[in-house]
Amino acid sequence: MINYEPVEAPICCFLRQIKPTEARYGASQMECLCLVWALEKFHSYLDGTVFDVITDFNAVKSLLNMKTPNRHMLRWKIATQEYSRNRNLAHKSRNVHKNADGLSRWALANTPENPAWVAQEEHHIEGICVKDIGTEFFNQAEESYMMDKSCHMLCQLLMKYYKYPSLPSKIDEIWKKAYDEGIFHLLDGILYHRTKPTCVMTLKDRTLMNNISHKCHDSVASGHLSEYRTLERVKTCTWSPNRGKDVAEYCQTCDRCQRVNRATGKKFGLMIEIQETESPLKIVHMVCVTALPPEGDRSFKACVVLVDRYSKPHCSYHLIKMPQLWKQP
Repeated sequence: MINYEPVEAPICCFLRQIKPTEARYGASQMECLCLVWALEKFHSYLDGTVFDVITDFNAVKSLLNMKTPNRHMLRWKIATQEYSRNRNLAHKSRNVHKNADGLSRWALANTPENPAWVAQEEHHIEGICVKDIGTEFFNQAEESYMMDKSCHMLCQLLMKYYKYPSLPSKIDEIWKKAYDEGIFHLLDGILYHRTKPTCVMTLKDRTLMNNISHKCHDSVASGHLSEYRTLERVKTCTWSPNRGKDVAEYCQTCDRCQRVNRATGKKFGLMIEIQETESPLKIVHMVCVTALPPEGDRSFKACVVLVDRYSKPHCSYHLIKMPQLWKQP
């Protein structure tokens, strides 16, 4: 009773984990299984009384009343047959049937008052270590913005400290596009680059970028990761236009990685310089092509191409006429 008016409210809730074989059931069979299991658990309260079964799935009513049920429905129909005269199936929309969701979604605290209480070992915290970036790092990052043209103008745009309306058009394209999309934010003099999952700091100083790459690649927690994994870790803390190129260059120049990680595959062959001649017919290149596709009775299957290295003229002969060629004076 709420304000002297009858209101439906759950007074008891039973939950259990489904079996692996039951996980393959559809939504209709799962609702029927829930009904059969509830009638079995509340048998001592429902025996000999008239009760209503209210569900938000209309298929339960049609499945239990079908004339030719399958083996699952037939077995469940026999199990609930003793309640057929005393029960009334009713459908209630999910938007209206919200009073039964509270207990199933409100877990009890793991306290001795909970019937399913499980004792847990207490692990006391011995100490907490909090490490923050020093102010020198932020000061150096803020000073590096003044050395870059695009960063300096972008900071003026975000602080609204500019007099010329044409200032946004003077920024580089990659910075201007991100500025138009509202990706950059300025907080305490530091420029931040915001994406959907994270918001990271923008760096332009090469020394700071190398420090970040060192932490993401050379530190004990990193263990000299590959270029791809190092870049993924760098993306979680900093942003710069040439971030991928800088990380790749840092990993390729890492002394430890170059000593340990050997290059796989065959070595490339050495190129030999072709000797040039000072007179014609000293060096002649010959190419012989065979197994040409036939195209008729007078077609040829092979061809020889001769090229003089000095004058670069070429002449081709069909091999079938080669005997006649040698007879010429």
